Amino acid sequence: YLVTYMELFQAIILAILQGITEFLPVSSSAHLILLPKLLGWVDQGLAFDVAVHVGTLLAVIIFLRTELIKIIPAWLKGWASFAWNKDGQLGWLVVIATIPVGLAGLVLGDVIETSLRSATVIALATFVFAVFLWWSDRGGADNKKTMTTLTWRSALLVGVAQAFALIPGTSRSGVTMTAMLALGYERVTAAKFSFLLAVPTIVLSGLFKTAELVTSEAAVAWDMLAVGIIVSALIAFWAMHWFISLVTRLGMTPFVIYRFILAIFIWIVLV
Repeated sequence: YLVTYMELFQAIILAILQGITEFLPVSSSAHLILLPKLLGWVDQGLAFDVAVHVGTLLAVIIFLRTELIKIIPAWLKGWASFAWNKDGQLGWLVVIATIPVGLAGLVLGDVIETSLRSATVIALATFVFAVFLWWSDRGGADNKKTMTTLTWRSALLVGVAQAFALIPGTSRSGVTMTAMLALGYERVTAAKFSFLLAVPTIVLSGLFKTAELVTSEAAVAWDMLAVGIIVSALIAFWAMHWFISLVTRLGMTPFVIYRFILAIFIWIVLV
């Protein structure tokens, strides 16, 4: 199956969009649903969704390589004596925060796919969670808690918040950072923990989509998948660096404003 130049162009645009929005508090799923609708493009297909997930996973692993090289071995080593050092404990906090979204995905996945992908839901979620992000970030510059003070209770609350990201328009990174800021953690810590949570969450999502793909009989355009992986990985890696720099200087305000504008645009044009 050979793709056309137009299909490759669409693949590049969608991979760029995924790479930019996956780790920013603006909802990548909403953008990937809305752009094809606005431009009248044919749905990109399950295989391409898997590819861009692989790309963003590679990007976050490379971005967090220093942290992951400490966390993963420490977490595995702790099983030998059932005692974990600080890095191993952080690994457990990531696991705890991932459980709610995993359970919610298993229980509500079909409902979300069939009932919550409408423009109305995306517009409302984009607006409502922009309000929450603005509210939680008001005192963000004065927040003092860092990763070393993160508790299992905070991780569980962040995990419960992350489950809401299954609603298109919510934003996984946005809702986890909102929860972290509301709990008093500094902005960079909120962003870094959100990035850490992306690793198991994207893996789970990718495995689920891959299982669907294996049972599908649709033809696979391998050249388009390669484009999706490479482009989304490069853009996502750049976007994380840019986001950390921006949020340190300006906080979440630019993203709150963008979400308000996006919600109004969706409501006017697509609802």
